[in-house]
Amino acid sequence: MTKEYKTITEIAGPLIFLEKTEPVGYGELVHINLPDGTTKRGQVLDTSADIVAVQVFEGTGGLNEESGVVFTGETIKLPVSKDMLGRILSGSGEPLDGGPRIVPEDRVDVNGASMNPYSRKPPEDFIQTGISTIDGTNTLVRGQKLPIFSGSGLPHNEIALQIARQAKVPGSTEDFAVVFAAMGITNEEAQYFMQDFEKTGALERAVVFLNLADDPAVERIITPRLALTAAEYLAYEHDMHVLVILTDITNYCEALRQMGAAREEVPGRRGYPGYMYTDLASLYERAGVIKGRKGSVTQFSILTMPGDDITHPIPDLSGYITEGQIVVSRELHRKGIYPPINVLPSLSRLMNSGIGDGKTRDDHKAVSDQMYAGYAEGRDLRGLVAIVGKEALSERDQRILEFADLFENRFVRQGRDEDRNIEDTLNVAWDILSELPEALLTRVDNKYIEKYHPAHKSN
Repeated sequence: MTKEYKTITEIAGPLIFLEKTEPVGYGELVHINLPDGTTKRGQVLDTSADIVAVQVFEGTGGLNEESGVVFTGETIKLPVSKDMLGRILSGSGEPLDGGPRIVPEDRVDVNGASMNPYSRKPPEDFIQTGISTIDGTNTLVRGQKLPIFSGSGLPHNEIALQIARQAKVPGSTEDFAVVFAAMGITNEEAQYFMQDFEKTGALERAVVFLNLADDPAVERIITPRLALTAAEYLAYEHDMHVLVILTDITNYCEALRQMGAAREEVPGRRGYPGYMYTDLASLYERAGVIKGRKGSVTQFSILTMPGDDITHPIPDLSGYITEGQIVVSRELHRKGIYPPINVLPSLSRLMNSGIGDGKTRDDHKAVSDQMYAGYAEGRDLRGLVAIVGKEALSERDQRILEFADLFENRFVRQGRDEDRNIEDTLNVAWDILSELPEALLTRVDNKYIEKYHPAHKSN
């Protein structure tokens, strides 16, 4: 179809409504020719017997009822090539780094194809991020989707960049790439991301998509889909292992809410659309490992919890779809601890599949359990100390209380450029556990104590 229709009846926010003239498909790409000769792009959002709703990517400024609409008969496609690595692109896939447009090897539908559950291979390969609180106690596994729950003003972007720089599969010679997509960020944040990627050399193996806060909300809905399409192409066509980092899913959901309001939909919880769960699942479920394919897609999506509320619809729904969560703590941040990851509410449901002898180390599970138990009890004792004072505690409880402080200051705390391998992480854990009497190490088998405990290793 190449006919141009001048049947716009209404312009509402980022949407235009026009009288239907021929059958059009949901998600179809649209070109809108403005009276001044410029062209904007849009996508069919809804279609009924007589009206078509189109969302306009570049905003509806300058549009009027004289604008012509051309239905292309195609869905939105991303031009893909291995040359994407090392490039910084806009939220709609246009170059931002001053380089040429990407010469495509293929053009791929950004909505991707659903992954058949039967063809999925259970994730089992450990990915090392270099951050002890993730590698040691909430291990990331290749093919997993593991969100980071944060709050406004917390250093989630710094954590994301550190993971992007450091992530690797130990002992593996396979190609590893990072696809980084930022949605609704400020110009200042965009410059920070670009400079960090270029300065540290991480850009060589990365594809970066940046959607700015002043870009149209509609583009924000497309950005993560472009990123995941690029990741799937690199993973399944070039056998690469790809880590996708999406920040910030909350800005994405706000764009969904804005679009829903423009369409006058009946809102769901807190004004978000009722289909937000399905929409988020269409992003998160594009992570995985496929049987018979060498590549994989692993996802770290970062979302800021409005008001630090973990029961807010965005973290709540994300938690149902993903395989755990990493929780960034305001309390640890106030203490000046980086990265301020609270391991107690954090969880990696696939951790046990990716650790142990031959993957990380034979003592990993036992050490992780012991550290978690000791820190949980130490945190509880802090509440008791506030009431009865430290002197009222038994000697055992005082040791556990000191352990909680050591855990935060030596295991959780690390430098922004400190890349700890899994051996370093487990050795730091043993150094801290050695401060406790051996009788309290109830979750660690004696054979591991004899093999790894500093007091036994020195004998």
